[in-house]
Amino acid sequence: MPQTSRTVTVIGLGPMGQAMAAAYLDRGYRVTLWNRTPSRADALVRAGATLAASPEQALAASDVTVLSLTDLDAMYAILEPAKAALAGRTLVNLSSDTPEKARAGARWVTELGGTHLTGGVLCPPPLIGTAEASAFYSGPREAYDTHRDALEVITGKTDYRGEDPGLAALMYQLNMAVFWPSMIAFWQTVALAGAHGLTATEIAPYVTENFAGMGHFVDFYAARIDAGNHEGDVDRTAMGLASMDHVVHTAADAGTDTAFPEAVREIFRRVVEAGHGADSFSRAVELMRKQ
Repeated sequence: MPQTSRTVTVIGLGPMGQAMAAAYLDRGYRVTLWNRTPSRADALVRAGATLAASPEQALAASDVTVLSLTDLDAMYAILEPAKAALAGRTLVNLSSDTPEKARAGARWVTELGGTHLTGGVLCPPPLIGTAEASAFYSGPREAYDTHRDALEVITGKTDYRGEDPGLAALMYQLNMAVFWPSMIAFWQTVALAGAHGLTATEIAPYVTENFAGMGHFVDFYAARIDAGNHEGDVDRTAMGLASMDHVVHTAADAGTDTAFPEAVREIFRRVVEAGHGADSFSRAVELMRKQ
């Protein structure tokens, strides 16, 4: 059943929360805000939002409240004093945290008579409110269906992962496990290129092309990993170790930081020392699995 009331509360007005609140205002929603630093709401209030005097007032203003906080500890810190106001309300919790903490947070909200949907948004603030942006959700299916129109204001695409409130948090963290190291690899590349007189803008097209081609490797190795196939017919870990050794030395020769490439090289080294130098470097998956 679609949401009938076009009202929403947003708690947490960092860049992401501000972008979400602005998207709701643009779509004609009546928006209530609360933030520990009230001045962050100034521009949104000028645009038509209402700043609540307390978390209790913010929760009472709407059936659905979007949380955009650093983590679940911030949720408890803000909402524990206002917990009596949670009964009958739906929290769409877009705060980043672990799957287990998301499950614990959902139990806490449920025990207080509220409904908890875990979410994970996969875009930066400038893309909030666009059709190409996407987000994971998990928790009660009825709540997802009821508020789906409001969720699709935040991101045009929503991916419901099931009743377990930890699943959306898991899917989000899996994406972050790829995103952050990938961007650190870019920063490393920029630093190394800069040491040789190249700008970030000059190398950006080549990095973009490299990233675009990663999809082929992901698909190719995913099927082989699921089949337990780490045959060294396409690549060998020993070759990867030698390559990463060259990357480390190139960075060192340029006087740039080597911590990140050294960490990658260490993974290759451990696989080789385990006796798998002739295997594909996908063998590293087995090294990283829970023992």
